Amino acid sequence: MTNALEKTYKALPLAERLDLALSDALPVEYRPFMVHEQWMVIKCYFARRADLTPDEVAALIEDQDHVIRLCIAKRPDLTLAMVEKCVKDRDPNVRHAISRNALASPAQRAQLQQDEDPLVARAASKSIKETQYRQRPGQTRLIK
Repeated sequence: MTNALEKTYKALPLAERLDLALSDALPVEYRPFMVHEQWMVIKCYFARRADLTPDEVAALIEDQDHVIRLCIAKRPDLTLAMVEKCVKDRDPNVRHAISRNALASPAQRAQLQQDEDPLVARAASKSIKETQYRQRPGQTRLIK
C-alpha cells in the first residue's frame, strides 16, 4: 500500500525529482523513494551523491542495473563485502571501476588483472585512481 508521502513524491514532475536528487537540501523523507526510483537518470544522480548512508549504498549495490552498480563501485566508503561483490560483478564496467578503487586489495587487483575483459585487465594494471568529486552551486557533492 502506497502511503501519502510516497504519493506526493511520485506526483512530483520529473524535472523536480531530478533537482531533488542533486539538491543539497534533499528532504530526508524522500531518500527511500530515490533508492527505488524508476527513472534511471534520477536514480543515477542519487547514486552518485557523496552523502549516501551505508544503508542506501547497500541497497544500490544490489540494483539490477549495472549503471547504478557502476556509480557505487567508485565510492571510497564501501565495505569489504561490497568491494568483493564489485570484483565479481557480471558487468565488466563495474569490475573496471572497482579495479581502480583504493579499497580493492592487492589480491583483488591481481585477480582483475586476469579478467576476461581486456579493458578491465588493463585498468587493474594501472595505479589506483583517487575518488573525484564535483559540486555545482546549489547542488550536493557528487562522485564523478
